[in-house]
Amino acid sequence: MSEPSLARYQRQIIFAGLGEAGQRRLLASSVVIVGCGAIGSVLANHLARAGVGRLRIVDRDYVELNNLHRQALFDEDDLAARLPKAVAAERHLRKFNSEIEVEGVVADFNPANALELLQGADLALDGTDNFEARYLLNDACLKLGLPWVYTGVVASYGMTATLIPAGAAAKVGRQPTGCLQCLLGPEPPTGGPTCDTVGVLGPIVATLASVSAAEAIKILTGSGELNPGLLHVDLWYNSFETFSWAGPQPDCPACGRGEYRFLNAEIGSRSAVLCGRNAVQVSAAHARLHLPTVAERLAALGRVRQNPYLVIAEIDGYELTVFADGRAIIKGTEDPELARSLYARYVGV
Repeated sequence: MSEPSLARYQRQIIFAGLGEAGQRRLLASSVVIVGCGAIGSVLANHLARAGVGRLRIVDRDYVELNNLHRQALFDEDDLAARLPKAVAAERHLRKFNSEIEVEGVVADFNPANALELLQGADLALDGTDNFEARYLLNDACLKLGLPWVYTGVVASYGMTATLIPAGAAAKVGRQPTGCLQCLLGPEPPTGGPTCDTVGVLGPIVATLASVSAAEAIKILTGSGELNPGLLHVDLWYNSFETFSWAGPQPDCPACGRGEYRFLNAEIGSRSAVLCGRNAVQVSAAHARLHLPTVAERLAALGRVRQNPYLVIAEIDGYELTVFADGRAIIKGTEDPELARSLYARYVGV
């Protein structure tokens, strides 16, 4: 890849807080965005345009119609092609900045691959849609000494926090903060509102993701003032609040005692109900599928469509989207047991 042209970033370079030195730091930086839905697509858009030199986009899902009102990187062509979000994101990012490296990874972020996917990064950004994944990301970043930014939205409000593990503080020239478990407790929050129950407004996605993208730029360039706590914004009621919180807690299971329970979780067949989708994702450990063979087998049972990344089969009122890494998203049920049964019957891994 040729030397990037600084002319592209001229308006950014003349911003006093950044300058040419800051721009060169961005171009030399590597960021992993875990999840490329609503939050992740805005993060990726901002950082690619800002000139972050290497972006890895990790996402397990594909583009659907109800994504388009808030997921800024995708369009109706991606929908028609049933592209995985990581693939569509890579294509779009390359179109408006061909001078950076972009890698889309179609994968479920899980304990088996978390450290590998984050390896070599200077920063990780949270674009996930569930707290199990965030607690895993928290463990992995603590293990690697990697700063990261948490972001979550629902309805008209959202939150973001910038997290600097002790192992990353010297590298980025910042004071260490507590971790996500210090902030939210040792177990992932449950029982709260979700996009399935209360929906989500597009502008709150763009607002919180933009704040988090700015935090990323500040960390990568070593300049600016970071968010000192948990920022909570509600655009419907025009409230902007920052809640301060203490630094690392000695009794925290993760950053205090080094118990990476989510990272060290046993790997096996897993299922997860997907928010707002009437669907369950089922995964088989260490499985690799030959998609043309899967498509040929399922074509005898129902309507099948395929592209190089996935196979979609409509069988007995259910829709199975099967990926090469052994995962399947089974639409038409929120019952994990039924989903696992359908997976075993039709995918057979």
